[in-house]
Amino acid sequence: MIENIQINGVHETLDDDLRKYVGKKIGHLDKYMPRKARQSAHAEVWLKQVKKDGKIQHLCEVVMRLPHDTLTTKEATMNVYAAVDIVEAKLQSQLKKYKAKHNPVRIHQRFVAHLRRS
Repeated sequence: MIENIQINGVHETLDDDLRKYVGKKIGHLDKYMPRKARQSAHAEVWLKQVKKDGKIQHLCEVVMRLPHDTLTTKEATMNVYAAVDIVEAKLQSQLKKYKAKHNPVRIHQRFVAHLRRS
């Protein structure tokens, strides 16, 4: 679980349920990171309420700082929980790419395992 999660609200009331939900969704993304990056990972979550075209929208922005890169994701929807879910899915795919790029040992292990099976 990501230990360093900072949750901020701008024009948004942050109750305990919302904090727990965001912590659970963003905190469990550590399984998609390389093991060495898990200890120094830091996530900042900004939940904002904006008025766009006369409608109230909830914006969720996550900035995740990792050892060699910074991942940023932003989504706006009518429901704050839906915005968090969409941001989680986007971050998951970004973290998979990050892990493939910064974890060459795993590629080597797959190659060796493939050679042993042949």
